[in-house]
Amino acid sequence: MTDLRIAAVGDIHLGEDVRGQYRRRLEGIEDRADVFMLAGDLTRHGTLEEGRLVADELRGLPIPVVAVLGNHDYHSDLQYEIAGELRDAGVVVLDDDGVVIECGDMKLGVVGGKGFGGGFAGKCASEFGEREIKNFVSHTRTIAEAWKVALKEIVADERVVLSHYSPIKETLEGEPHEIYPFLGSYLLAEAVDTAGADLILHGHAHKGSEKGMTPGGIRVRNVALPVLGKAYGVYCMNGREHALDGQL
Repeated sequence: MTDLRIAAVGDIHLGEDVRGQYRRRLEGIEDRADVFMLAGDLTRHGTLEEGRLVADELRGLPIPVVAVLGNHDYHSDLQYEIAGELRDAGVVVLDDDGVVIECGDMKLGVVGGKGFGGGFAGKCASEFGEREIKNFVSHTRTIAEAWKVALKEIVADERVVLSHYSPIKETLEGEPHEIYPFLGSYLLAEAVDTAGADLILHGHAHKGSEKGMTPGGIRVRNVALPVLGKAYGVYCMNGREHALDGQL
């Protein structure tokens, strides 16, 4: 059985001024990885034009591409249209659901979506008080429950969770503590620990740290491009990992 290699990055924030530049960084990716995953914030302002540009950069890659959207991709309320453009380009876009990717003789299950915030155990928002706060926390809880269901239903040799928001605070270290509740939620990690997975990939925290682990012992990696300093990192399911390709 082969060892699966996952190329991953988040927060590429592409705009017209860099058209074609990111695609050049992906040359030869098929020699380094079996699948490419993008952890949200693919655009700068979530415009349809930016969504089409991202789709053009990813179209026709020689390995499967799986993506989730991030908060920037939602900014112009065109998230469904952007997801449609990406899907038309052959990208699998997850929205709190899952997919099984055939990688040689192995099946890789990928579950996830944008995720959301709320904070972490001991210092987090709760579903109490004003309706707005209840809605905020309820949104994250609904997402976490959807991930848990998808993970339990998926049948694969290895399982990866792909998110924009972080499930743990350790990979946020370097960011101001005051904004932790807007960068992720412990509810996401709780759901994945309950259902089980082999690796969690996220972005969003540009000044965060790359490596962490859920309370249940699942590896978490912050693959935001500013954290990696590279076009993507490669994460092997046996634990080996390294950054590859040129500087951006």
